[in-house]
Amino acid sequence: MKELERDLGLGAVFAISVGAMIGSGIFILPALALKMAGPSVIFAYLLAGLLVVPAALSKSEMATAMPEAGGTYIYIERGMGPVLGTIAGIGTWFSLSFKSALALVGGVPYLVLLFDLPVKPVALALAAFLVLVNLVGAKQTGRLQTVIVVAMLAALGWFVAGSAPQVQPANYQQFFAGGWEGLLAATGVVFVSYAGVTKVASVAEEVEEPGTNIPLGILGSLAFTTLLYVGIVAVMVGVTEAGAIAGSATPVAVAAEATLGDWGRYAVVAAALLALVSTANAGILSSSRYPFAMSRDKLAPPTFADVHDRFGTPTTAITLTGAVVLVLIAFLPILEIAKLASAFQILVFVLVNLAVVAFRNGAADYDPEFESPLYPWVQAFGALSGVALLTQMGVVAVAGAALITLGSIAWYFLYARPRIRREGAATDVLRRRLGRDVLSETEDAVAAADARSRPDEETAVLVALTRDADEDEERDLLALAADTVRPADGHVVVVRFDEVPDQTPLDHAAEVQSPADVRFEDQTAELAAEFDVPVEYGEIVSHDTKHAIVNYAEHRGVDAVVAEHERLRLRSRLLGDPIDWVVRHAGCDVLLVENRGYDEPQHVVLESDGGPYDPSTVALADTIAGESDGHVTLQFPLSGDQPEKRRETIRAYQDELAGVLSAPVRTHVPRADGGDPDAVDPDLVVRTGTLSRVRGGRDAYTPTAVDCTEVTVYPRESRRPGLVRRVAERLVF
Repeated sequence: MKELERDLGLGAVFAISVGAMIGSGIFILPALALKMAGPSVIFAYLLAGLLVVPAALSKSEMATAMPEAGGTYIYIERGMGPVLGTIAGIGTWFSLSFKSALALVGGVPYLVLLFDLPVKPVALALAAFLVLVNLVGAKQTGRLQTVIVVAMLAALGWFVAGSAPQVQPANYQQFFAGGWEGLLAATGVVFVSYAGVTKVASVAEEVEEPGTNIPLGILGSLAFTTLLYVGIVAVMVGVTEAGAIAGSATPVAVAAEATLGDWGRYAVVAAALLALVSTANAGILSSSRYPFAMSRDKLAPPTFADVHDRFGTPTTAITLTGAVVLVLIAFLPILEIAKLASAFQILVFVLVNLAVVAFRNGAADYDPEFESPLYPWVQAFGALSGVALLTQMGVVAVAGAALITLGSIAWYFLYARPRIRREGAATDVLRRRLGRDVLSETEDAVAAADARSRPDEETAVLVALTRDADEDEERDLLALAADTVRPADGHVVVVRFDEVPDQTPLDHAAEVQSPADVRFEDQTAELAAEFDVPVEYGEIVSHDTKHAIVNYAEHRGVDAVVAEHERLRLRSRLLGDPIDWVVRHAGCDVLLVENRGYDEPQHVVLESDGGPYDPSTVALADTIAGESDGHVTLQFPLSGDQPEKRRETIRAYQDELAGVLSAPVRTHVPRADGGDPDAVDPDLVVRTGTLSRVRGGRDAYTPTAVDCTEVTVYPRESRRPGLVRRVAERLVF
C-alpha cells in the first residue's frame, strides 16, 4: 500500500486551517446572525469560538496519536467503532462537499458587485480548477492555500484598521436586542464558521512533525480566527446603522464601502473571493481524504484508496468529491443543504470529544504526543454544549442530520459489515465496565450461597413435581436441590402438585388420597433418608398448577423452584406453556431441568449465550461443582472472525471470574466449525434462560450438544438486568 508524502509544514497547516474557516462564516453569515441577535452577534462569534475549543483539543490529541489521512473518521472509527466511524466518514464527507459548494456559490455575489457575470457558471469553473489543483498534489495545495490566506488577511486587516476609527458607539445600543434566545440561536448559526479549524487533521498523514505542527496549527489558527472574527464583526456593527447589513448577501462589502469607499469595497471583494475560494479548496482537499481513509479500512470500495504514481494523491477520491461539488453547484439549493450538513458537523464534534474518552479508558494502543488539558472536563463540556447547540439549529437541520445518519448506517450494514473485523475502543471500554459490574454482582451471589454469609436467613428450595415421577427421576431432582442448599445449611421442600377439573371441589379432592399420592409419599420418604439435608414433602391440590406453584413458593419464601422440563402438549401450545408462566411470575429463581441423570457431576460446564455470565447461574454451577469435588468449565462462544481485542477482553473477564469461584475453573472457547479436539464431555450443563421464549428441551443456542443433564436458570425479577443493560451486553459481548 502506498503512503502519502509528508510535505506540509506548520505554515501550510496554519493556512489550511485558517483558510477552511474564513469564508462564508464571515462574509455571509454575519448578516443572518445579526437579524437574530442584534449587536450581540459579536458575543455569538466569541462564544462559538470558545465552544469549539474542546473539539480542537480533542482532535489535536488524537491527530498526534494517529497521524493518518481521514481525520475525524479515523478518530471516531477507532474510538467509537466502525458504525459511528461510517456515519462520521460519510456525513463529514458530504458536509465538507456541501460547504465547498456553498463557499463558491456564496462568493460569486461579491464578484457580481464588480462584473456582470452568471453565478453558477463561474462557480462551476472555479470548482473544476480547484479539483485539478488537488489532483496535482498536497504540496501545491498547501502552497496555494498559503498565498490565498496571506492575501485575504491583508485585505481584511486593512478593512479593520481603516474602519475602526469610524466606529459609532450609538450603533451598539440595544446590544442584546435579540435576548438570550437570539444570542444562542446566532451562536448555533455562526458555529459552522469554525468547523474548518480541525479539517487539517484529515491530511495529518501528510504533515511534517505532526506531534508539534498539528496542535500548534489547529489551536493557533482557532485563537487567531476567533479574534479576527470578533474584530471584523465588531467593526461591521459599529460603522453601520442598525439593520443596514442584516440580510445582505455581501455584508462586509457594504460595511467597507461605508468607511473606505470604492477602494475598500474592491479590497473586500478580493478578500471575499480569496476566502471563499480557499474554503472550497480546503474542503475539497480534506473531504477527499475521507473516502480514501474509509477505503483503506474496507468501509468503502478499494478504488478510493488508490494513490497516483506521479502525483502521490488519492485521485479517485478527489475526482468523486469534485464531481459531487459540481453537481451540488449545478442542481441543488446549496444554502439549505449546507445548514443541514453544519448540524451534522456539530454532532461529529460531540463524537470527537467522546472518542477521546474512549481512547483514554480503552485498551487500545493509544500514545498521543499531545494531551488535552483538563481531561475529561473539557470533553464533557464540549459534548454537552454541542448537544445544546443542536437544539438551536431547527427541526429541518436536525432531521437532515438524522437522514444522513440513517443512510450511513444502511451503507455500513449493506456493504461494510461483512468485510471488517474491528470494533472501537468505546466498545471495549463498555465491555470491561459491564464485566466489572457483573463480576461484583457475582461475588455477592457466590458469597450468598454460603451459610456463613447470611447466618440469620433460612435457605429453602422447592422441588415442584407436576406429574408422576419414578424413583430415579425424583432422586435426581432431589439430589440437585440438596446440593444447592447444603452449603447454606438449608432444606428441601418436595411437593406434588395435582391439578383437578374446575368442577371438582378442592376440599373433596384434598380429602381423597389417590394411589399416586401414596406412592409419592412412600417414595419420597425413602429418598429423603439418602440425603444429609432436611427434606419436607407433601401434596397440593388445585385447579391451576402454575398458580399453585407460584403461590406456594411465595408462601414458603423459598429461594428457588426446581422443576423438570415438560414436553409441550397440544393444549400447552395453544393456550401457553404453564412453565413459561411460572418463570415469569415466580418471586424466586426457577431452575428448569432437562433430566438425563444426576450423580455427583465432576465436570460442570457453565455456558454463556454470548453475554456475561449471570451471577445466579454462576453461583449455582460453583455450588454444584464444589459439592461434588468437581470443576467448572467456563464456555463462551466466539467465532473465528471475532476481533482479537474482544477475545482478549473476554479471556480477561473469564480469568477474573475464575478467581471469584471456589471450585477449580477451566475455560473453553468452542470452535465455529464444530471440530474441537480439546472438548471434554460434561456431566452437567448450566446456562441462563431467556424470558423471550421458555420451552422444553434445548434453547435455540446450544453449543454443548451432549447427552447430559442440563439446568436452565431463570433468575428472579429483582436479579435480572434492566432493558438498557441487556441491550448493551448483547451489543458489546
